[in-house]
Amino acid sequence: MIEMLTQPFAYPFMRDAFLIAAIIAVPAALLSCFLVLKGWSLMGDAISHAVLPGVVLAYILGLPLIIGAFVAGMICALAAGFLQENSRVKQDTVLGVVMSGMFALGMVLYVAISSGVHLDHVLFGNIFGVDAAQMINTAIISVIVSAGIVINWRDLTLHSFDPVQARVAGLPVRWLHYGLLSAISLTVVAMLSAVGIIMAVGLLIAPGAIAFLLTRRMQTMMIVASAVSLFSCLAGVWISFWLDSAPAPTIILVLTAIFIAAFTWRQLQTRRMAQAG
Repeated sequence: MIEMLTQPFAYPFMRDAFLIAAIIAVPAALLSCFLVLKGWSLMGDAISHAVLPGVVLAYILGLPLIIGAFVAGMICALAAGFLQENSRVKQDTVLGVVMSGMFALGMVLYVAISSGVHLDHVLFGNIFGVDAAQMINTAIISVIVSAGIVINWRDLTLHSFDPVQARVAGLPVRWLHYGLLSAISLTVVAMLSAVGIIMAVGLLIAPGAIAFLLTRRMQTMMIVASAVSLFSCLAGVWISFWLDSAPAPTIILVLTAIFIAAFTWRQLQTRRMAQAG
């Protein structure tokens, strides 16, 4: 049994995969708490899909891919915010239009040029092919995003629950708003090499949703979400070794299984309380 648990760690590429998975787990989980509270789940989805044209354009211009991805993510977030404030269209509709438009642009650019960028790696990640430079960049982004959230979690919580009250209390609401959007874009960039565009949204939603079902205190929610995300990332990589499956989808399947378990537990608790009352 012990040998089965430890055998994946005998391979350098697996150790690197476990490390990068652990690095991205915490910032994604912390952000997911606020995305769930604000009802911004589609925002994470939109930004994760919108980075594709930025990646392709960065390749064409000879720039680091993470710069193109970040710029594209911010353009998506700012464009969605502008359209929402200046039209009668609801947020989910705006995000759907912007996300699909930018993703389509990325696909057109990718097909139109002869690119050395593997589309499968961009869409689904390449956690076994992460090099030292990508590892360092991801770690730096992870520390910056996590530290920013931990330092400002009270202000972000008030802003998430009641933006009007946050403005009345004198909080820099606009800075908090765009700071959160920047953190989402940075985190998506950090996850790009590991889990890819499509799977990033799962890590940006599921941990917070699970924690929301299990607790009602914000501090506890952040801790639970981080623990669930870290466990799921490590377990997903470990399971993928034995199933010979892709790590990113396996991580999302683990998160999905935990969400179903948490939802079932919450339903049973609610039913017991109703019967006791």
